[in-house]
Amino acid sequence: MANIKSAQKRARQAVKSRAHNMDLRSKLRTKIKNVINLIDQNNKEEANKAFKDAMPVIDSMVNKGIIKKNKAARHKSRLNKKIKNLA
Repeated sequence: MANIKSAQKRARQAVKSRAHNMDLRSKLRTKIKNVINLIDQNNKEEANKAFKDAMPVIDSMVNKGIIKKNKAARHKSRLNKKIKNLA
């Protein structure tokens, strides 16, 4: 543990920040997983609804610095491509 008072505070803040970021990352993964599960079930309409629900979450994670913008674009592109390829 840090000896300097400011370093101790920084360590406490880092623990809180990490927990918060893990919650947000979990939320992101859940939304993406929901879309993928519906795609696997060949449910195009529900997958499209879930995708529209997931897009703002993905974008907000970029704004919060949880993921990079290219990763967000990659996720959105791949999910959209999978939905479009459903019969």
